[in-house]
This record gives sequence, structure tokens and C-alpha cells, in this order.
Amino acid sequence: MYQRILVATDGSALSKKAVLSAIDLAAAVGADLVALYVVPRYPVSYFEGGITISMQDIARTEKQWSDKGQAVVDAVQQIAQDAGVKTKTVVAQSDLVAESIMSAARKHKCDLVVMASHGRKGIKRVLLGSETQHVLTHSTVPVLVLR
Repeated sequence: MYQRILVATDGSALSKKAVLSAIDLAAAVGADLVALYVVPRYPVSYFEGGITISMQDIARTEKQWSDKGQAVVDAVQQIAQDAGVKTKTVVAQSDLVAESIMSAARKHKCDLVVMASHGRKGIKRVLLGSETQHVLTHSTVPVLVLR
């Protein structure tokens, strides 16, 4: 059925639910798992002209975010390995989360993307956006969305 499943996680409780479902599915069908965490770039443009931030501070902040992302996907890998699922971890740095998810799915030849959705509607969805909706709309790979 599926050979390689990509699970996108941000470490939240809701995405942990998607991670556990992806691991269960991978174990059931004998698929490998790719655990992805997308780290945003430091929002330098927010502070342009208003505050001076050193490049060292920006680099330190981005490293902290990357380290957190690595810890999240390492935890996914441990849970998956305990379930007998072979797992690869990926931490990508990008402000375009949905594009990074779809790119990782292509790069790692995944045949299913599993991710969570907060189920926001109305003005909250407009203001906060929906990475899940973007992946659903533009992905060439099937997407399983969990809430």
C-alpha cells in the first residue's frame, strides 16, 4: 500500500496525535517513516530600523529553534523505532512551511503525507492561515489530515 510516509510535526499536542497515527499506519502496512519539522527563519524584517540585532544573536536563536526541531523529530524516531518502524528525521529551515512539506515528500519519495489541522474557520483561518489547507490543495501526494 504505502512504502514511505512523511509526517509533519511542530511538536504540539495535536501534531503528536498525527505522529502516533502515522507510526501506527506505517507499522500496519510495513512502510518507512520520514519525520519532518520545519524551522522558520528569524524574522529580521520585523525589526528593520527599529532595533539592532547582532548576527550572533540571530544565529543563536536560529540554532535554538533548529535544536528544538531536532529534539522533536528525534522523539518521533524513538517512538517509531520502538514500534518497529524505520524512520528518517528531517529538520528544514524555511518560512514556507507547506512548500517545505511538499518538497520533502518529493525529495524522500513519500507516497503519503500525514499532518494535523487545527480546524480553524472564518476570520481565524484568514488571519492565521492554514499550512494544511495549502498542502491539501497543492500536493501531488495523498494527504491524510487528522484533528
